[in-house]
Amino acid sequence: MAQCVQSVQEFIQDSFVPMVAVLCSEDAEKVTRKNNLNFSELLRPFCRLTSEGHMRDPSNQLQVVKNLRISVNNVVTRPSVPSSGVPGHAHRRLLSEVVLTCQPAEGGVANVITAGDYDLNISATTPWFEAYRESFLQSMPASDHEFLNHYLACLLVVSSSEAVPVEKFLKLSQEQHRIQHSGEYTNPKWFIPNTLKYYVLLHDMSQGDEQRADSVYEDMKQRYGAQGCYLLKVNSRTAAAGADEQIPDPWSQYLHKSSLQSQDQYEDPAPVVVNNTAVENNVGGTSEVDGHDSEEKDGVLVNSLDNTHPLQLDTPSDTPGSLDALRAVAVETKPPPLTTGVAAATSHGACLTLNDHDRIRLFIQEFTFRGLLPHIEKNIRQLNDQLVSRKGLSRSLFSATKKWFGGGKVPEKSIAELKNTSGLLYPPEAPELQIRKMADLCFLVQLYDLAYSCYHTAKKDFLSDQAMLYAAGALEMAAVSAFLQVGAPRPYPAHYMDTAIQTYRDVSKNMVLAERCALLSAEVLKSQAKYSDAATLLIKMTSEDSDLRSALLLEQAAHCFINMRNPMVRKFAFHMILAGHRFSKAGQKRHALRCYCQAMQVYKGKGWSLAEDHINFTIGRQSFTLRQPENAVTAFRHILTNDSQQTSTQQGAFLREYLYVYKNVTGACEVALPQLPLPCINSSATRVYFGHERRLAEGEKQAATHVSLDQEFDRDLAAMWQDLEEQVVAAAKRGVVPATFQSTQCCLNSQTDNLRFPLAVVEEPIIVEVVFRNPLKVPLVLSDLSLLWKFTLKDFNRPQTQEDSVGDAVPISNEKEASVPRTSQKDDVIATEVISEFYLSPEETKLARLKLLPHQTGQLNILGLVYNLASTSSTGDTTINSTAASQTEGPSAAEGTSVRGRQDLEIQGPRLNQTKEEKTSVSHGPDRRLDPTITPPMPLLEVFFLQFPTALLCGEIRKAYVEFCNMSRVTLCGLRVASTHPDFFTFGSSSLATPLTPLSPTSFENCSAYKTLATPPGATPGSVAAVTLVSEGDFGSGTGLRGGVSGAGTGGKGITEIPLGEGTLKPGESTQLPMWLRGPDQEGVHEIHFLFYYESAEKGGKISHRVLRHTVFICASRSLSVRATACRSNTLPEEEEEERNGSMLVFVDVENINSSEAGVREFHIAQVSSSSKQWRLHKCINPAEDKDCKLTSRERGKLCFRATRCKPLQVTLKAAEKYTFADLSLGNELIITSTTPCADFFFRRCQPLESLRPPVAMETQGRHSRSQGVGHGGGDKDIAGVVRKCNEVDLDIIILWKAFVVEDNKQVILEGQLHVALQTIDKEACSLTPKEEAQEMVLLKFKPELPPPMTRPSMEQLSHLIKTNLQYPESYSHPFNQKSLCMVPVTLTLSNCSLAQVDVIIDLRHKTTSPESLEVHGSFTWLGQTQFKMQLGAQEVMRVQLRACFLHAGVYNLGTPRVFAKLADQGAMCETSQQTATPALIIIINST
Repeated sequence: MAQCVQSVQEFIQDSFVPMVAVLCSEDAEKVTRKNNLNFSELLRPFCRLTSEGHMRDPSNQLQVVKNLRISVNNVVTRPSVPSSGVPGHAHRRLLSEVVLTCQPAEGGVANVITAGDYDLNISATTPWFEAYRESFLQSMPASDHEFLNHYLACLLVVSSSEAVPVEKFLKLSQEQHRIQHSGEYTNPKWFIPNTLKYYVLLHDMSQGDEQRADSVYEDMKQRYGAQGCYLLKVNSRTAAAGADEQIPDPWSQYLHKSSLQSQDQYEDPAPVVVNNTAVENNVGGTSEVDGHDSEEKDGVLVNSLDNTHPLQLDTPSDTPGSLDALRAVAVETKPPPLTTGVAAATSHGACLTLNDHDRIRLFIQEFTFRGLLPHIEKNIRQLNDQLVSRKGLSRSLFSATKKWFGGGKVPEKSIAELKNTSGLLYPPEAPELQIRKMADLCFLVQLYDLAYSCYHTAKKDFLSDQAMLYAAGALEMAAVSAFLQVGAPRPYPAHYMDTAIQTYRDVSKNMVLAERCALLSAEVLKSQAKYSDAATLLIKMTSEDSDLRSALLLEQAAHCFINMRNPMVRKFAFHMILAGHRFSKAGQKRHALRCYCQAMQVYKGKGWSLAEDHINFTIGRQSFTLRQPENAVTAFRHILTNDSQQTSTQQGAFLREYLYVYKNVTGACEVALPQLPLPCINSSATRVYFGHERRLAEGEKQAATHVSLDQEFDRDLAAMWQDLEEQVVAAAKRGVVPATFQSTQCCLNSQTDNLRFPLAVVEEPIIVEVVFRNPLKVPLVLSDLSLLWKFTLKDFNRPQTQEDSVGDAVPISNEKEASVPRTSQKDDVIATEVISEFYLSPEETKLARLKLLPHQTGQLNILGLVYNLASTSSTGDTTINSTAASQTEGPSAAEGTSVRGRQDLEIQGPRLNQTKEEKTSVSHGPDRRLDPTITPPMPLLEVFFLQFPTALLCGEIRKAYVEFCNMSRVTLCGLRVASTHPDFFTFGSSSLATPLTPLSPTSFENCSAYKTLATPPGATPGSVAAVTLVSEGDFGSGTGLRGGVSGAGTGGKGITEIPLGEGTLKPGESTQLPMWLRGPDQEGVHEIHFLFYYESAEKGGKISHRVLRHTVFICASRSLSVRATACRSNTLPEEEEEERNGSMLVFVDVENINSSEAGVREFHIAQVSSSSKQWRLHKCINPAEDKDCKLTSRERGKLCFRATRCKPLQVTLKAAEKYTFADLSLGNELIITSTTPCADFFFRRCQPLESLRPPVAMETQGRHSRSQGVGHGGGDKDIAGVVRKCNEVDLDIIILWKAFVVEDNKQVILEGQLHVALQTIDKEACSLTPKEEAQEMVLLKFKPELPPPMTRPSMEQLSHLIKTNLQYPESYSHPFNQKSLCMVPVTLTLSNCSLAQVDVIIDLRHKTTSPESLEVHGSFTWLGQTQFKMQLGAQEVMRVQLRACFLHAGVYNLGTPRVFAKLADQGAMCETSQQTATPALIIIINST
C-alpha cells in the first residue's frame, strides 16, 4: 500500500473514538451561526486532546490515555446507511465526492523506484484513499452487535441569553431521554442507559451580559455539580471588526466532509430494506446506480467502454459507443465541481479570536478529563463487577457442565458448516453483550490488554451460540487489540481477521463491515511488511457491487506489489490497469487517467504493443473527457505512429477518434497549426532539386540527361562530376581553381555536402521530394498538401552594408495563409504548388514532389509541410483494391473527418569528428539543404542532340549535331565542355576552314564525315603520298589531350571550347553545331559523361558559373585489329633522293575481327596515312594486284610501305613542332587526314606517345642539332639517350576504313579510323590498347618510389649503332681452268645511325662453323687487310673496299664480316657486335 500520513496505530485509534452527541437550543445555534458554524462544527477542530489523561482500570491500576480524540456530532435520528450493510445512495455519493475532490497535487512528491530495467515515477502517497477511508469509517452506521459507534455522552447546550436557562436545560435533558428510552427512534444508538449529560452554557461576548452568565453558571454548578457543567464564552469580536484581521480558519478541512455528509443524510430517502439475494445477484444494477451517481456528481458520461473488460480494446467502428460516445462526451462534458454548497464561499470563525480558540480547546479538555473519562471509568468498574458476579453464579454450572461433557474449548467449525445465524439478536442485558460492551469501553480508552481479554471471552461465547455476526465483530476487535497492545505480547492473529471478513461477506452479507475489517487488516499487514498478504486481502475484497471501492483497493494492491522487497513490476502495472478501469466505471475519470499513466511506465517500449495501444487509447479518451486535449492528442499519436499490431478495423477506429479529438483541439485554439503524427516522414531522405525538370526527347532531338530526381545518388559519380567541374573551372580561370569554388549540386540528399547554403536562381523552381510512409493498415488521404516556408528579402545587386542587412531581416512566411486551405500563399514572393490530393495505401511508402517558384532574391528557409489529414469511409475495410485506390477516383478526403496540420522537416546534420572536443562528444553540423539562397537571374542552357548514335563500331566516325538553347533572359558566354572520354568527340577545328555540312541533314547515308578529294586520273593507288604540315595547336593541343600535358591555351585536361558565333548566346537564341564522334577502341558498353560549362555575360553575380551534365551509353562493337612493325631498310641514303635522310619498311597487318552479328558484310581499307614530326609514309610497295584490300569476317591482309624521314627543309625551327601528315589512298578518293575530324581524333587518341616513352626521350629531342658525339662526362643518362635514339621511331599509322552494313534491306557505308603508334624498330605495335597490368602493380605500392637510376644501354640497343651494307655483283664468271683463284671486289658501306662519334672495328677473320652453312654456301676467304679500326662521326657514311677469294664455282654468302662498335667517349666500354644484314649471296660461274 502507499505511504500514509498517519501510522497504523494512530489510524486505528482515530477510527474508534468516544462518540459525544450534541443537543442545542435555538438561541445557542444562533450564537454559533454568527461564525457560519453549528456547535458540533465549532468544536470539531479542537476535539484532539493535546495533554495526557489518566484513569484507573478495574484492578485499580493507573492508566495513561494519550492522544485521545473524541467525536462530537449533532443528534440525527435518521440512519445514513441501511442496517443491511449495503451502502445507500447518499453514502455512495459522499464517498465518491470525497475521492473526486481529493486529487494529486501538482508537483507533488514522487517516489522513484528502480526495479531491474524499470525506473518508475510513482506517487508516494494516495491522499484520496486516506480521505475515502476516513470518510468511510466516520460514516459507519451504528449497529447492534457492537458499541464502538454508540454515544457515550450528550452535550446539552443553552445560550446565556435565554430567559430561564435552567428550564431550557431541563427540556433538552428530557428530549435526550425521550430519544434514548422511548423506543420511537432506532438512531442514534446509545452506549449505556445512563448516558452522561454535560450542561454547557454558551455566552456571546459581543451581545450578552457577562455578569448574568456568570451568575447562571454558578447556579448550574450548584444544580449539576462543578464536574457536570461548563460556561463557554465565544464571539469576543464582531464580524465587521474581524474582517480586517486575519484569523486562522481551522474548520475548512473538516467542514467540506461534514457538509457533504449532513447534506446526504438529510437528502437520503427513508431506508429501504434490500433483500440480500437481490444485492448479491444484481451486479449490473448496482454498478449502474454507482455509475449514475458518478455521472450526476462528476458530470461525466460513462460510455460503452466502461462496461467492457479493462484489457479489451475499443469496439468496432460500426458499433455504437466509440466515436459517438466521444462526441457525446464532448457535448455534455462539464468541469467537476470542486466545492459544494456554501462551504467554500464563506469564512468561518469570523467572530472568534485566538482567545476564543483557547477557551474552546480548554472546554473540550475539561469535558473529557472531568466528565467523560470518569464516566467511562465508572462504567467499566460497574460492568466488570456485574460480569464477575454473573459469571460466578449463572455461568458456573454451565461451565462445569461443559468441562464435564465436552471440555472447555469450543470445537472449531468452518464458516460453511455454521448456520446463517446473523439474524440472532441478544437482549441488551445479555451477559455476552455486557462483555462486549466492557471490551469496547476499554478499547476506546486504550486499555488494550483488558479489551483483548474481553473480546476473546466474548468470541468464545458468540461462537458457542453460533451468533456469527457477533463472533465476527469480536474476532475483528480482538485482532486489533492484540496488535495495539504495548510491547506486543502476542503475535497479530491475522486468521481472526480473515475469519471475520469471510463471515461479514459470506454469512452476514454485510460488505460495509467486511470492508472496514479489510482496511484495518491491510494496514496492519503493511506495517509488518507483509505486502503479499495485504495485496491478496485487498484483491479479495473487490467485487462488482462497488466500482469505487474496488478501484481504490486494486490501486492499493498495486502499491503493495511495487513496495515488496523484490518489486513485482508487472503485477503493479496490471492491477493499476484494473484500478483505472474500475475508476472509470465509477466516474472517477481523473483517477482513472492517473492509474493508466502510471501503468504506462511499465508497458512502454517493452514490446507489449497491444497493451500499450489499449492504455494509450484509454488515456486519450479520458484526457479528452477531462478537457485535456493536448494529452489526448499525444496518447492517440502513440497509437498511430508506433508499429501497431492491431487489425485494420481497430486502426481505423483509432484513426477516426484521433481525428475527431484533433479537430476539437484545433477548433478550440486556432493559434498555430498543430503537429500531425501521420503519415511518417523520413526527413533525412528528403531531396531538394534546383532548376527545371528536364524536357524529354522531342522528335529526333534528345535532351541532355543532366540531373533528375529519378536518378539514384552515386558517390563515385558525384566525385567524378566534381573533378570534371574543377578541371573546367581551372581551364576557364587560367589554370587556377578559385578558393571560393563550390561545386554545383543540383540535387541535394543525405549523402551530399550540405554544410553550405545551396544557391538557387530566381524564377527557377525548387522541387522538394519528401518520403511519406503510412504505418497503418488503413489508407490515408492527404489533401491541399504544400510546403511551409520563411523568406527574407535580400538584394544581391547592390553592396550589402550592415544597416541594410538589419533592415532586410524581416522574414515573410506563408504559415498564416497555409493554415486555411485554398487561399493565396504570397505567390508574388514565392509561388507555392499545392497538391490537391495525395493518397497513401496501407503500409505504403510514397514520394511527393512539391514545388516552389521564387520570384524575388533573398534567403529561403523551407520549414515543413502543411496538409489536411483525413480518414476515409473505408478506413476499417481490409479489402481495399490498391489499384483502384491509386487512381483518381480513389477515396476522397471529403468522405471522412479531416484536420489540417503540419509536420516540420527537421534534418540532423552530419556527426562532427574533427577536433578532440567533437570526437569526445556527440555534436552534429548543420544540414542546409532546405535553406537555399535565391540569387539573381542566371543563364539557363538546354542542350539537344540530333542523330546521336547508341552503337558504334570500334573506331567508327559518325557525324551528329548539337543544339544549344539559352532558355533564360540573361546572355550566355564562355561555353565549354569537359568529358571523361575526350577522344570520343570533337567539334572540329575553328582555325581551319572546315566546310560544314548542312545544319539539318536528313540522312547520313554515303555522306562522308571526312574531307575528301578525288584521286587524279591515271594515278596508281598507293603511289607517292600527299604530304601536309599541321600544328597540333590548330586541333586543340592546348587542351592537353596528349599525355596529360597542359598547353598554353585553356590549361585543362580534356576541356574543349565550343565555338559560338560571337562567343555568346543571347536570351532565347539557339545554335546548332556539328559534332563528330568516334567509337571507342575497346569493345563493350561505355559510359561517357559530358559536362557543359557556361557563364553569365553579367559578371559579379553570386553564382560564377553553371554546368549541365549529360551521360550517354555507347555500345562499341569490334571492327578491325591493326598490327604494325617498323624494320630498318638496307638501302643506303644516297641511292634514292627521297631516302637520303634514311628509310625503313613498315608492315601493316589488318584483321577483320568483327562478328557477323553486327551486320557488317566487309571492310575496305580505303587509305593508310601517317603522322609524325620526323617520319612519313612514302609509298606502298605491295604488288600491284594486291592494292585493293577487302576483308570479310575473320579475314586478314598485310600491307607493306616504305617510310622516309621528313626532308631537312621541312624541319625548320618554326616547323619543329608541326606534324607531317602523309596520305596513301588505296581507293578512288583521297581523304585529307590533316583536317577535321581525322586530325582531331588523331590528336585526341587515348594512347599518346609521350605517355609511353621514357622521360629521357623528351630530353634528347633538343639535341638534334648536335652533329658530334656527346661531350666527356655526359654520364650513363646521355649514353642511354643517344643509343635509344638510334632505335626510336616516332611514327603514327592511321588506317581509314569503310564498312558496308545492311540495315533495313539497304546498304549503309560506315567510316572509321584506327591508330597505331610505332615506337621502336622491330617492335610490333597494335591498335588495341593492351591491358594495363603494370599500372595495377603500381597501385599496390604503399608509398611512391623514386624513379630507378638510368642503367647502361642494353646489348640489343648497342647493336643498332652501325648499319652495314655489302655492294657486289650478283654473279661473277671466272675461268678456273686458267686461273685457280677468283678475286671479286666488294664494297662494305658503314652508316652511323647515332648522333655521336662511334669507334668501329671490322673483323674479316670470322669463319662459318655451321655445317649447314658449309654445305649450302661453300667456303671462301678474304684477301688483304682482314681487320679495320676507324671512327665514324654522327650519321657519317663510310665505304671500305674488300676482296673476296674463291677457289671453286658455286653460291657463296658474303655476309661474314663482323662489325663491332662502341661510343667514342666511352673508353671502358667493350665493342658490341652489330646486327648484320640479310645474307648476301653471290654466284661464282666457271666460264670454261
